[in-house]
Amino acid sequence: MQAVLVAPGVKDRKVLAFKRGGDAPLLKDNKDAVTGLIRSIIATSSPAQRSAFHVLDLARIVDLYRAWRRALPDVRPYYAVKCNPDPAVLGALAALGSGFDCANPNIRRQPVLALGVPARDVVYANPCKPEAHLEYAAGVGVNLTTYDSEAEVDKIRRCHPACELLLRIKGPEGGEARVDLGTKYGAHADEVVPLLRAAQRAGLRVAGVSFHVGSGASRVDVYRGAVAAARAAFDAAAELGMPPMRVLDVGGGFVAGGPTFQKAAEVINDALARHFGDLPCVEVIGEPGRYFAETAVTLAARVIGKRVRGEVREYWIDDGVYGSLNCILMDHYVPRPRPLAGTSPGEKTYTSTVFGPTCDSLDTVVTGYEMPEMNVGDWLVFDDMGAYTTAAGSKFNGFDTSDINIYVAYSS
Repeated sequence: MQAVLVAPGVKDRKVLAFKRGGDAPLLKDNKDAVTGLIRSIIATSSPAQRSAFHVLDLARIVDLYRAWRRALPDVRPYYAVKCNPDPAVLGALAALGSGFDCANPNIRRQPVLALGVPARDVVYANPCKPEAHLEYAAGVGVNLTTYDSEAEVDKIRRCHPACELLLRIKGPEGGEARVDLGTKYGAHADEVVPLLRAAQRAGLRVAGVSFHVGSGASRVDVYRGAVAAARAAFDAAAELGMPPMRVLDVGGGFVAGGPTFQKAAEVINDALARHFGDLPCVEVIGEPGRYFAETAVTLAARVIGKRVRGEVREYWIDDGVYGSLNCILMDHYVPRPRPLAGTSPGEKTYTSTVFGPTCDSLDTVVTGYEMPEMNVGDWLVFDDMGAYTTAAGSKFNGFDTSDINIYVAYSS
């Protein structure tokens, strides 16, 4: 933990300490401890500072990194920066030994390189890139990227000919993912050989294969087919006389906690042993994003308005779907807000609607949700708010996600 606390991105931030709840670090029963920290932050803030904020627990990231290494000892994580690019998250993961998956190598937008991460630990994992971004990657030494079209091969040849390639293949159907990325990216089986030949003609080295079964896949057997398809691409490259591939990227979409991650890890380990056991020199990497970030962050939002209509209660809070709660629309997040003050046994609840602060009616957080009576100035708490939240927010209607404070903390 000490290495994390002195890491770039962390060491210049004030880090709050608090005692976690429960005995096991990976149990999701730490809500009371986080709630206590939120109360303390509010109590020590001036009235002018009392607006929506996040609490980021670095210890949760440390615990999850250790759990990843236990479950997937032969798969190095390359954190998906787009999920949550907060410098403290990036610095903590860099200190732990993670690499990084960046969709844009520009350090002004993705501050990985600015934190001292070596360019060799960055995968430019975007199969379709603007020429200017490729030229930037060449200038900073990011020399590994994905592709899934012949047009991309031509761009890379012109703009970054020293770059090595990962052929992105489409994952098998049937993973029942929360977000299906195969509709946009990934070469089909009949496109693999033509795309390998295109790179070969262009004089570009294909260093390996990548795939992504979709974010939050619930049927983990899909990894078996994906790893088998990756091995078929390795063999196809060998038959074409291409240099031996050295990288297999098993993608991301992993979810922390519960049995799903453990089952996915077991399937991946078995598939790697079955299909890549004879290729011990292949480096296997993954691109977890939400796995590390989602459960490490809690949102506290303040009630700023109220309307009573009979037995129905309507509230406005100072964050919404154009802010960090955009995850409701973008990432299928199901909000279950809880009053910071807690609830009492037998306390009366009301059918409630919670709106965000903008003037758009789409800015609705929950409807038909049972909650006890709230008042202006009360607070609601949202758990598991670290993935695709502030990273995807906007400045719509003058409400800027950059105005939402992030308190860095660690639990022990």
